[in-house]
Amino acid sequence: MVTFVDRVTLHLRAGKGGNGCVSVRREKFKPLAGPDGGNGGHGGDVVLVADPQVTTLLSYHHAPHRSAGNGGFGMGDHRSGALGETLELPVPVGTVVKDPSGETIVDLIEPGMRFIAAPGGVGGLGNAALSNPKRKAPGFALLGTPGWEGDVLLELKTVADVALVGFPSAGKSSLVAAISAARPKIADYPFTTLHPNLGVVQAGEVRYTVADVPGLIEGASEGKGLGLEFLRHVERCTALVHVLDCATLEPGRDPLTDLDVILAELGAYPVPEGQVPLLDRPQVIALNKVDVPEARDLADMVRPDLEARGFRVFEISTVSHVGLRQLSFALADLVLQHRQAEADKPAPERIVIRPRGAEKEFTIRVEGGTYGTFYRILGEKPVRWMQQTDFQNDEAVGFLADRLEKLGVEDGLYKVGATAGSTVVIGEGDGVVFDWQPTLSSVAELMTAPRGTDPRIEQRTRRTTSERRERYHDLMDAKADARAELDAERIADSDGGSEDRG
Repeated sequence: MVTFVDRVTLHLRAGKGGNGCVSVRREKFKPLAGPDGGNGGHGGDVVLVADPQVTTLLSYHHAPHRSAGNGGFGMGDHRSGALGETLELPVPVGTVVKDPSGETIVDLIEPGMRFIAAPGGVGGLGNAALSNPKRKAPGFALLGTPGWEGDVLLELKTVADVALVGFPSAGKSSLVAAISAARPKIADYPFTTLHPNLGVVQAGEVRYTVADVPGLIEGASEGKGLGLEFLRHVERCTALVHVLDCATLEPGRDPLTDLDVILAELGAYPVPEGQVPLLDRPQVIALNKVDVPEARDLADMVRPDLEARGFRVFEISTVSHVGLRQLSFALADLVLQHRQAEADKPAPERIVIRPRGAEKEFTIRVEGGTYGTFYRILGEKPVRWMQQTDFQNDEAVGFLADRLEKLGVEDGLYKVGATAGSTVVIGEGDGVVFDWQPTLSSVAELMTAPRGTDPRIEQRTRRTTSERRERYHDLMDAKADARAELDAERIADSDGGSEDRG
């Protein structure tokens, strides 16, 4: 049964914004007292929260699909729809959020950090909010936009000050249990530890955390054993403790050989940009199991070689607790030095959020295919406006045309060579496809028409004056031609009768 998960893919869906309402206030003796349709509520967000009480991503492994609440619809009498319920997902401190391609989005390294992983949709405006002195009674409202939907990858990297690394059964879990109150599972067979164990150590006035990283073997950085899956938990550690087994009975194993293998694997593991390589961090050696006489003799033998290589060496026993106090205080000194160095660093540059008004609000891309050239309009505003439009309502479509014209889309289409009748698509993929008609680009507010209609979109059935005049002239010409034909036949008949009488 799985009890620890440090990597999971979440399938998120934010709440949809509610639709605006089309309503007209009715009072006694005043049946049309003005629009009073309320706005739709915004959809709920999906928020990731770094919670110190959470230590694993196990709950998301069993239930990866998470959704926030939808916004409510607007109602009459200026009543706005309810806001969608925000979904907060607690994750362990040290969780890295990545997109499906593996690029890091945010690192939740501090307790209480919040990140909106899936923003909710925007609620649509009701006809009361859309009214103005020129459009006093809109017959349409805006639709709510859909919330963000997609996948994010959560990857847990343990936040600890000291990492214990070494071969399987070297005594790392026993060391964590001996110097802290943690009680990890301990057994005398390899790969007992299947997930990192954390312990809090108090050494004098310094308190720090120790992480027991599952055993490494040769080739771990290439995917062998469990090392590759858990080497990322070493990335955040200040110091490394190489726990070497001095009482191993396996052939070809000795402390010096084990250390060379571990150093090679740590050096082959790439750390994220900006972090100190693993081998450049403070490192100490813990020669374990010196309570065994043969192990103590071996420790005394290899200690000069290790010290000659620049390592600080401690002979310890997790059974008799020999050397544990000296090791814990030495690690406390390293952690304290690192914390003081971090405190002396200048504060990171503050992130300044600047308005995006200077950016181009839309782009027009000319594309071609089997059926000819078409023009694709891309941009946050055009796509959002398209999502908010009820295409069953002519007035709403006319309002969209006005918004696009004011944004400069009409001029942009002219510049890229579009002509009347050209195929235009708004958004990626299939989007909304229509035949562009430049004549649909002006002064909807100055036109009078029944609510919910736009005379610019309707097909005209009544003939214009010029068309009626032309039709009248055609009828008069036809009558004249018919009269002339009858006169010609009458004359022909009269001439034939005279000849017969003669």
